[in-house]
Amino acid sequence: MSSREPVRPPGEPSPGASAAGRPAARLVVRVTPADVGGRVSLRYRHDPVTLTDVVGRLLSWEAGVLRVEGRDGRVQEVAEADLVAGRRVPDAPATRRGR
Repeated sequence: MSSREPVRPPGEPSPGASAAGRPAARLVVRVTPADVGGRVSLRYRHDPVTLTDVVGRLLSWEAGVLRVEGRDGRVQEVAEADLVAGRRVPDAPATRRGR
């Protein structure tokens, strides 16, 4: 007996695939209060149907609210309950000056 995957009818997505047939994304929140002071990327629910992202320095995580300072210096507040995905990311590369 072969260990190959069973044959699916044409057009039927594989298990774990999105409706478009691409692998489904796993959205995981890997940010914790221990990441305060580090650079993070967060995806959160902006309203019931819209997700949005913020990347920047995690300033604080208090009373269920994360405060993130973006590259432009603006501080965004994200409710912990609205987090969909998040992870710590490396510091932004240094800007290069003209030669």
